[in-house]
Amino acid sequence: MSQKFTYNTRYPAVEDLRKQAKKRIPKFAFDYLIGGANEELNLARNENDFDHILLKPQYLQASDEIDMSVELFGRRYSAPFGVSPIGLQGLMWPNAPEILAKAAAENDIPYILSTVSTSSIERIAEVSQGKAWFQLYHPTENKLRDDILRRLTEVECPVLVVLVDVPAFGLRYKEIKSGLSMPPKMNIANILQTFACPTWGIETLRHGIPSFATLKPYMEKGLDLAQLGQFMNKTFTGKVDVEKIKAIRNLWKGPLVLKGIATDEDMQAAIALGVDGVIVSNHGGRQLDASESSINSLIHLAGNPEYKNKIKIMLDGGIRSGVDLARAHAVGSEFNFMGRPFMYGVGALGNAGGEHTINMFKAHLFQVMKQLSISKISEFPKRLQKVL
Repeated sequence: MSQKFTYNTRYPAVEDLRKQAKKRIPKFAFDYLIGGANEELNLARNENDFDHILLKPQYLQASDEIDMSVELFGRRYSAPFGVSPIGLQGLMWPNAPEILAKAAAENDIPYILSTVSTSSIERIAEVSQGKAWFQLYHPTENKLRDDILRRLTEVECPVLVVLVDVPAFGLRYKEIKSGLSMPPKMNIANILQTFACPTWGIETLRHGIPSFATLKPYMEKGLDLAQLGQFMNKTFTGKVDVEKIKAIRNLWKGPLVLKGIATDEDMQAAIALGVDGVIVSNHGGRQLDASESSINSLIHLAGNPEYKNKIKIMLDGGIRSGVDLARAHAVGSEFNFMGRPFMYGVGALGNAGGEHTINMFKAHLFQVMKQLSISKISEFPKRLQKVL
């Protein structure tokens, strides 16, 4: 049986969305979205290393009706991918968190809200019908952590994701040159860039200047730009270690996921701590330019039988098509998250961008499954040809 996924055929690929989004988002905000650490070598590896994974079709193999749904932490999702957490989403496109959270909920895929996104825990819980996950930047003070966990419990957040790969803020040259801050510094260059993107400007006026909505209760009123920067540095400077995860595991009764895992040492620690899942990631190439790609880290970790059936192994980083999703599953990913593609979708198409991008990826994945003659996501490893 064929399935139809409706999306704007002017933008059938992520690259089409990226080009359109670039025209509609001011340069200082777009640079924040696309930028990586230092010379951006790892940013490129994240995408390019997918090309080393080859799949093999079996054209004479009988296959049943295609079912791309996946069960994860007691819930069945309509597809094996979700929306990654991204900070400052409302800066890149006004109201982006709500647009994406609503589209994800309506299409039965997970959306992860970042601690430093521009919509609050409570608002996203409302628009997502309580389905949104939450990514915690571990604060310096435990009382702030505990209050955030209290708020998540009150809205019945289904999954808590703890970010572990930001012991230091990444050195990103594009952001340094643009003077990016929150709210953005409106120097002459940034003002001119805003004038060149009238739709972005109008939508920003309609929805208001973006701010760290989840963190507002913990900020003093009337902070100026310099004080806001000091608050963020003071509140979120510091690394996440085993003791901090142990404390969260004791406090949080639902599924707990660590994001940013890339090595055997950290994977073994996560299993020992009783964590339910890991998202293999290098923060989109935004932290350490000398690290390996997320997909290569996943190939190693998912291929280790020591971890099988002990913990859910998921991927975030470099996925740009349904073929990439297929490759990820073929080498052992159990679920996948994408950030930039969804922001390109919203930047290109506004309110329609979330729905479009979800259906676009579903259409891509459906075609690959038909081409490979498989009917379930779990069958992808059977179609792995080799990793070059």
